[in-house]
Amino acid sequence: MQSFRTEIENPVVAKDILELEKKIHQFKEGKLNEEKFRSLRLARGVYGQRQQGVQMIRIKLPYGKVTATQLKRICDVSDEYSTGRLHITTRQDIQIHYVDLDRTPELWSQLEKDEVTLREACGNTVRNVTASETAGIDVNEPFDVSPYADALFRYFLRNPISQEMGRKFKVSFSASDADTGLSYMHDLGFIAKIKDSVKGFKVMIGGGLGSQPRHADVLYEFLAVDKIIPLMDGVIRVFDRYGERKSRAKARMKFLIKDLGLDSFKKLIDEEQKAVPFKSIPIDALAYPKVKLPSLQAPMVAIKNEDAFRQWKFTNIVKQKQNGYVAIGIKVLLGDFYTDKARLLADLVQKYAAGELRLSLRQNILIPYVKQEYIPFFYTELEKLGFVEVGYNKAIDITACPGTDTCNLGIASSTGIADELERVIKNEYPKYVNNSDVVIKISGCMNACGQHNMANIGFQGMSIRTKDKLVAPALQVLLGGGNDGNGNGRFADKVVKVPSRRGPEALRLILDDYEANGNQSAFADYYAEKGEHYFYNFLKPLTDVDNLTQEDFIDWGTTEKYKKEIGIGECAGVVIDLIATLLFESEDKINKADDTFAEKKWAASIYHAYASMVNSAKALLTAEKLKANTHASIIKDFDERFVTSGKIKLECGFEELVLQLNKNEPTEAFAKKYLNDAKEFLKNVHAFRKFELAHV
Repeated sequence: MQSFRTEIENPVVAKDILELEKKIHQFKEGKLNEEKFRSLRLARGVYGQRQQGVQMIRIKLPYGKVTATQLKRICDVSDEYSTGRLHITTRQDIQIHYVDLDRTPELWSQLEKDEVTLREACGNTVRNVTASETAGIDVNEPFDVSPYADALFRYFLRNPISQEMGRKFKVSFSASDADTGLSYMHDLGFIAKIKDSVKGFKVMIGGGLGSQPRHADVLYEFLAVDKIIPLMDGVIRVFDRYGERKSRAKARMKFLIKDLGLDSFKKLIDEEQKAVPFKSIPIDALAYPKVKLPSLQAPMVAIKNEDAFRQWKFTNIVKQKQNGYVAIGIKVLLGDFYTDKARLLADLVQKYAAGELRLSLRQNILIPYVKQEYIPFFYTELEKLGFVEVGYNKAIDITACPGTDTCNLGIASSTGIADELERVIKNEYPKYVNNSDVVIKISGCMNACGQHNMANIGFQGMSIRTKDKLVAPALQVLLGGGNDGNGNGRFADKVVKVPSRRGPEALRLILDDYEANGNQSAFADYYAEKGEHYFYNFLKPLTDVDNLTQEDFIDWGTTEKYKKEIGIGECAGVVIDLIATLLFESEDKINKADDTFAEKKWAASIYHAYASMVNSAKALLTAEKLKANTHASIIKDFDERFVTSGKIKLECGFEELVLQLNKNEPTEAFAKKYLNDAKEFLKNVHAFRKFELAHV
């Protein structure tokens, strides 16, 4: 493996990329534990694939906005380092696959030339900040949430308080009460509001999907815009200290809120306020980059098929609040498109629109700021690219995660069944092309990357076993989920489990009954009226596994016999701690505390020093085979095991020493004292560890 020299001018970014290259060297040379290396690379957007020896790269695109220039850069990188396929995720990222680990620093360096980052796209970090794809153009929005989503993203990028949490943390912004950002299923969700002429947000907290979906609580009915970043700063600090770390299944924010209760959680946030460096962070929305409207005149064109054009306009044109402009929705099947078409699309929007695209939560593309008179021209140009599939954000527009195609955790195919279900709807239920009420989503496992458990009709990849112990791919059918708006949503019920090959028949039975008995009501209301047992009764015959055929043992999208293979999931960045590695990390955190102190970043220096002390305490507790579930329990247990017993002598208790950080303002004087305390503590821990090893 040869070193490279990054051409990035930003010294912070350049250092980050070179650090990844250094860690890859250490890992290859056996100097860095595999599990610890996994944690580091995940926080740099490098994710292991189902296929051995290659990586998936997740490109972080805050609130789904990507400029034409950035998209071309992503295309160049995909062609050079990957396969030329781009995959849009349900969190408005782009993923590329089959990348050689050794080339990831160089890949990252190329992306950063156009300010595209991989940083914190995976791992136990603040993930991509998502938002309504119509932000800034929404006819119902009180104001554009884009500047606020952008400011929050930038504040937490590389922020020391959110680098090594117990689990990932997801944030969304909704442009209006329609809540198209899905606030109710996020760790923190913001819905734009105006109260007494003041801009602000309704704040939702503690939502999530996965195997145990939880509806978010209302944290504030209204919070002024200058308070959202300080609030999240406090929330992250509490989550980092009290969030579960040992049991991955219980480590999300939703479980912490459930265990503590909302009032107790609020109290802990209040206790962190002294440590939060800014009590108010005004966000200058006027400084946010202005939209550059098209300057070129689009040529006049003749439409060959008026019926097709009319249908496309009905389903794929989105009204825009700016007079004279519309947005065009591109339905991207399964979120996959290719660099040859993507470059031409980038050229089109650069010349004749505003030079930007929005990626949606439903894995689609939205082109804003298209002049109304340019609609025929755009249709003909998009038709050449194969981008005029009708049904943008309609029932025929099915969301699906990659499933068993590339993901380690995939149990059954999600892309294969999604393709088949879209074919069924298109051919057998053509009127659903215009139906925006029925939302269908598919996930390849219980982790819900395809958001199946908030859909009207959801499918989750599973497996079934026959009496003869043969294993076949299966689908859990979920019904009744939906978004009611303003932070209110419904999660779908698990109704039946059927062999995957019977998924299309299950959909037919559901849609047929909806047409016959739905009384023209919304699907979620129809389901609520009929109830779970009603659907179970007419779907139950599909659950019988005594009459499976050979075809039932072959999953959608493949010709091979099904084999249940689940790898190690990396979504949470699971880390198996080794004592030496932990103490090495503590030294690294002290160095970062020194660096940030020299840069006069007092709050950052304090948090690095805090992390070093907790990490060092965790190392000694791990050496004695004691659990280290949360930062709070580490602090308490270390006091009992080492300080009270006299094994390690401190001038005060460990809890008193460490939690100085939320009893003091982040001033220069306190940062200096706290850093010295952390250095002295690490020195004591090293001495104790050396003594222990010498007397084993």
